[in-house]
Amino acid sequence: MAEREQEIKNASWVGIFGNAFLSVIKISAGFISGSLAVVADGVDSSSDIITSIITLVTARILMKPPDIKYPYGYEKADTIATKLLSFIIFFAGAQLFITTIKKLFSGAEHTMPSPLAIYITIISIIGKLLLAYHQTRQGKRTGSAMLVANGKNMQNDVIISSSVLIGLVFIFILKMPILDIICALLVSLWVMWVAFNIFREASVLLMDGVKDCTIYDKIFKAIDSVEGAHHPHRIRVRHIGDKIMIVIDLEVDGDLSLRKAHEIAHEVENAIKSNVEHVFDVVIHIEPIGDHLEEKELGINKNNL
Repeated sequence: MAEREQEIKNASWVGIFGNAFLSVIKISAGFISGSLAVVADGVDSSSDIITSIITLVTARILMKPPDIKYPYGYEKADTIATKLLSFIIFFAGAQLFITTIKKLFSGAEHTMPSPLAIYITIISIIGKLLLAYHQTRQGKRTGSAMLVANGKNMQNDVIISSSVLIGLVFIFILKMPILDIICALLVSLWVMWVAFNIFREASVLLMDGVKDCTIYDKIFKAIDSVEGAHHPHRIRVRHIGDKIMIVIDLEVDGDLSLRKAHEIAHEVENAIKSNVEHVFDVVIHIEPIGDHLEEKELGINKNNL
């Protein structure tokens, strides 16, 4: 656990310093070259600094052990922080959208940006590619939704910077400086769309949903491999950080001893842990075969999968 949180913290520091450098050079170069699109790209990078700081603070929360108030630990802080990141990213995009709209209809004369804007954008693309790779890789290694979301945001930043670069090329070819503002407007819309998708994915986890429903097939397959385990039902899966909590109602022969029923439940737990990765715990409720209750309609069973 401590090693995981340290890796998240290290990745966060890399994100903070990397984005701070890119943000400063893009905003400075944008104003110097007269390119609003490059300034917009720099503003987007500055929001990434905030997201990395939130990731760093959250990593400290994740290190806290379970207690009487949070018996499952503080792993959900990862998902809550991911949702907060989506709001920050959306706010940056919305502010950028408002600024570009005002600039577009201000009636002021639009001037051509200098070639410096192109050079800085190329540097930005290379830098963001490296940061996106690092954040995504560390996110998958640690199972951190925050780092994966941060990496996804940086991957989108590469697309944004690439679109800015293409826009700048056309500006110089067509001699139409207004394209710089239009490019900045499109960037703002893309940023807001990315924020919405991150918000939606985090909501699934906060509502105790699962993003990959094939996990239920793996659970049923594992249970079917255990002799004496019958009619699994009311299966519920939820995420606790990078771990998975599984609750199952299972039927066994009603004439079995308590010890034998316990052995079957233990075999089922081991089979599931062998078939499903990152299992936090498996809770199994044993029932005699044929004990039909209305509550079986809750959760997942083979009939409603």
